[in-house]
Amino acid sequence: MWGLVESGSITKLINKPKGLVIGDVRHSRKIFELWSKSELEAIGIYEVEFDNSNKKDEKWYNNTNQSFAFAGGKITASYGSATAKAHADTTYTNQDKTDGKIPDGKDVGDVAVVGLKTVLIRDVKKEAANILSETDWYIVRKADASTAVPSSITNHRAAVRTKAAEQETAITNASDTPALETLYTYVNTADEGDPVVMERPLGVLPRLES
Repeated sequence: MWGLVESGSITKLINKPKGLVIGDVRHSRKIFELWSKSELEAIGIYEVEFDNSNKKDEKWYNNTNQSFAFAGGKITASYGSATAKAHADTTYTNQDKTDGKIPDGKDVGDVAVVGLKTVLIRDVKKEAANILSETDWYIVRKADASTAVPSSITNHRAAVRTKAAEQETAITNASDTPALETLYTYVNTADEGDPVVMERPLGVLPRLES
């Protein structure tokens, strides 16, 4: 990506090589392939340098649009400060009702915008249900034919439910969005010199060994 700088200001952003007119001169798109960096800059074309230091994981944050600035002989694209997504549900208020912002079928106190906690807990429930579905046939067989469910299966299903409940509690107790992000961030928990072991505070749901 490039930018055209004229009289010290960015006048055009160029996403891909193309022909363009600068002043009274028409330039072919091939200048982007054949000319050196200094030759392009001599006519005001600068390659954009990207500064992603303020960009955060969009699972947890809303990033700003990029802004472009020319200074010190270079064009820089950067982000403003990211805003954390709401970790808790937002509900309709009395003011919303006064302003007529509550849709039909909803009322004060109902959820207006689902927060991250609700989304993540739904994900836990869905994952747990998927894992349990792998052994549901044992339960069906027990109901249909009175065939005993192996203790290993019973213990596994109980462990899945227990861990899922622990995860839901940890998510519910997270005080803010950064705390939620921390729960999902994998870090090396091995002692120095030992093989790397990547784990996250939230842990993972148990699965049957193959």
